[in-house]
Amino acid sequence: MEVKKLSNRLLEFMAKNLGLDPAEMAGMLENGDQSVRINCYPPCPADKKVLGFSPHSDASFLTLVLQVNDVPGLQIRRNDKWFPVKPLPGAFVANIGDVLEILSNGKYKSIEHRAVTNTEKERFSIAAFHGPNTNATIGPHSELVLEDEPLYKSLDYESYMKLFFASKLDGKGFLGRMKLNK
Repeated sequence: MEVKKLSNRLLEFMAKNLGLDPAEMAGMLENGDQSVRINCYPPCPADKKVLGFSPHSDASFLTLVLQVNDVPGLQIRRNDKWFPVKPLPGAFVANIGDVLEILSNGKYKSIEHRAVTNTEKERFSIAAFHGPNTNATIGPHSELVLEDEPLYKSLDYESYMKLFFASKLDGKGFLGRMKLNK
């Protein structure tokens, strides 16, 4: 429950930053989709040949990740280079998800990330995914579409999630399929 409160608070600030009504964003999240995944990456002697988790961006609004032990492994991609995210005790990593990129019409960017293994130590992480309620429509917010130029398709959340889970984890490939061809 506390993680959900933190997520809602962060999304409130993001809504304000976008010039949107925070109450409207909160309404999308009320009774929203929330799931938790616990990941264990055992030591791997062939760490250069094996990924713990393939490159992807999350289908959620926001994902909060707790890197449980002090073993690095989470990496984010920027300008075609991978950068490690240093684990900090008790700190959450906030990953913007594809839903927020779509809603913001590209003003916020979802984070492409992956997990790599370690040759000597196991790594644990807990990811809390926060999404809208099942009645939500996933699409660019009308106040953020300039000159009638939405960058992304709109569809209901249930269809969006079915498409996501039917897709291969391939970086930001799923988000690319949500873009309108212009």
